[in-house]
Amino acid sequence: MIPGMNPKAVEQAMKKMGIKQEDIAASEVIIKSEGKDIVITNPKVVKVNMMGNDSFQITGNVEERSAAVEISEDDVKTVSEQASVSEEKAKEALEAANGDLAAAIMQLKNSSGL
Repeated sequence: MIPGMNPKAVEQAMKKMGIKQEDIAASEVIIKSEGKDIVITNPKVVKVNMMGNDSFQITGNVEERSAAVEISEDDVKTVSEQASVSEEKAKEALEAANGDLAAAIMQLKNSSGL
């Protein structure tokens, strides 16, 4: 909070201004973005509501991870059969579609003129 101030006084002042704080119990926070995930372990999460808008303050240990999508063999076989393509092409399409079976099948069917 504010150094040198009584936490109760700060809380009362915030309440008067319409600001509410709530601690959120969390074991991990994941922020998904294009190509990578930001993972915060051992987080301290505080939800702040000010004038009807919620925001979150998060502190903890930060690491970045590749956002690689896991594609199962069953998914590859399904796309391969539905789009009438090799399993290799099906896997490539699934990777391009971030694991979305329907999108991969439609992309393969549209590119092959089916």
